[in-house]
Amino acid sequence: MIFLLYLAVGAFVGTLSGLFGIGGGVIIVPTLLLIFKEQGFSSDITMFMALGTSLATIVVTAASSTLRHYNMGNLIVEVSKKLIPPILVGICVGAYLVNQVKASTLEALFITYLYLVSLKMILYKVKVDEPKETSKFLYGITGFIIGLKSSILGIGGGTISVPFLTWRGYPMKNAVGTSASIGIPIALTGSAFYIYNGFDKLTPEYSLGYVYLPAFFGISIASFFFTKLGAKISSVANQVLMKKIFAIMLILIAIKKTTSFIS
Repeated sequence: MIFLLYLAVGAFVGTLSGLFGIGGGVIIVPTLLLIFKEQGFSSDITMFMALGTSLATIVVTAASSTLRHYNMGNLIVEVSKKLIPPILVGICVGAYLVNQVKASTLEALFITYLYLVSLKMILYKVKVDEPKETSKFLYGITGFIIGLKSSILGIGGGTISVPFLTWRGYPMKNAVGTSASIGIPIALTGSAFYIYNGFDKLTPEYSLGYVYLPAFFGISIASFFFTKLGAKISSVANQVLMKKIFAIMLILIAIKKTTSFIS
């Protein structure tokens, strides 16, 4: 039953990845926290296991979504190349910082992040224009923030990169496709750090560092196939309406996490 639940989560986040260009960590992390606690994981490692496993699954989800969008002509390779180097720097800094804080602090940060992303998605208005000239410095700062946030919170960079690219005048479909592509180095580098950092910890059976392999395989298998569905919907759906629906769902998750965190 647990593995079937992992498959269902993967189907959902795969669709979201293709639709919005996000890795799905905002759904995977809180879901894994609930499941891992039900499985009896130690509270000292549950958050780290959720973050590490989330990043590992995003490798597959982002790669699959990138392939779909590349075949549809939505990926802007030049923009990805400008964002990836500073993203990697941010990931390394975040991987160091995450070992300096308590699991409860990370959980509180994640809950706060859910509320902020939800409000941003509700209030943010997509304005399609001609692509604007963007300096390397601006790409660098944005990339560093994306990497730092992704490493600490176990999520992809879509919640920052998609609004950033649309602000710079790129059409939504190009912002989504490009955002999916930067999720690959984010997830690869971030999950590698979590695997390494968890090797000397007392983790559950079938774990690789802070990555729980049953969850990784279940989510990854389903997400690989469902990113195609999300990419197709992304080409025809009303993006403003879909993002607001997704934002409402995130708020509900954040409220649930808040009540469990306080109790």
